[in-house]
Order: sequence, then structure tokens, then C-alpha cells
Amino acid sequence: MFLLIALTWVVAHPGQAQSPPPPPPPVPMPSSPAPPPPPILLPPSPPPVSAPVAPPLVQSACTAPDYRAFDFWVGEWDVYANGSSAQVATSSIKAMFAGCAIRETWQPLKGGGGGSFSHFDAERRHWRQAWVDSSGARVDFDGGPANGKMVLTGHWANVVAKGQDGLIRMTYSKQPDGSVRQHGEQSTDHGLTWATSFDFIYRPRKAGEKRP
Repeated sequence: MFLLIALTWVVAHPGQAQSPPPPPPPVPMPSSPAPPPPPILLPPSPPPVSAPVAPPLVQSACTAPDYRAFDFWVGEWDVYANGSSAQVATSSIKAMFAGCAIRETWQPLKGGGGGSFSHFDAERRHWRQAWVDSSGARVDFDGGPANGKMVLTGHWANVVAKGQDGLIRMTYSKQPDGSVRQHGEQSTDHGLTWATSFDFIYRPRKAGEKRP
């Protein structure tokens, strides 16, 4: 009976029917944390640059006293005939190759020049000098120190005249005033007798002095 009355009231009053309550709004779910940004990849660091290393010092093989016996000749020289104030040449004598050789550049005031290389031959235990000049002459000298002097002897072709060879003996000696004497002697009888061929005095060239 009660149900019938209720239905009758609903039919008679349709706008006043109770609608069901709206569903509750959805509960927002907590958002997931944003993923971290990708790492920034830096280019690899270049390897450290090491400081340059100086090459090892090369020890000269020519430091023994035998190699120093001719050092008194090294220098820049004006050359005069012995006993004369007349200059005949200039001569540049340089130590080369860490002291293992001596190079001579001979330039006369008149005529062509010449030069030589001198060195101590450790195998043969003596000094050697090879001379070449502008005339094409070549002489090989051998010898060594004697009584504080350097004495070198060589066979010089055509030194007397064409077809007449001879021996040349050169004696170098340091003088008390710092000059150097080069005394050349010639023998045409295989060294039995000797006569002066040339006699020069090497005087140090003054600083700043120009060659003639």
C-alpha cells in the first residue's frame, strides 16, 4: 500500500523526483616525477701535454789532450812574412765538429787561396792534414807535436818544378806575444837536407778589423 502511494506521487510530480547524487569527482592521481634530463656528454679531455724534453747532450769523442795539441793555431789572423811588416795573407782557423777537426781558410792578398783540414788520427796516433789550393795541388801531411810545436811533413808534387817533387816540412810554434809562426822547409833529397821555403807570422786580427 505504501509503495503504491509512493509511485502515485512520483507519477503525479515528475519534476520533483529525486535524482541520484552525482558521482564524486575523480581524485587526481599524484603525477610521477619527470624523468631527469639526459646527461650532457662533454668531449673527452685531450691527453696532458708533457713539457718538451731537451735531447741528451752528446759527449764529444775528441776531448783527450792529443786532440788539443793544435788548438793554439785556432783564431782569425793577419799573416806577415817573418821579419817584415808587409802583410801577405789572411787566415781563418776554426775548430770544427766538437773539436775533432781544424779547418784552415788561407786567402793571400794576391793570387788564389787554399785551405786544409787537420785532425788527430787516434788509430795511427798522429796528426794528419789535407791541403788543397786553387791551383789544384793537394798535399797530405802527417806528424804531431814535438817540443811544444806542431810538425807536419808531406810529399808535394811538382813543388820544385814540373816533374820535380819534394818534401815540405811545416813547423808551427806559438810565440810569447800570442802570434804563431809557420816555418816551411823544403827537401829535394828525401829529407837529407832542408832549406827554408816560407816563413810566416800569424798575428791576431783586431776586433772589428775588416779583411783587406
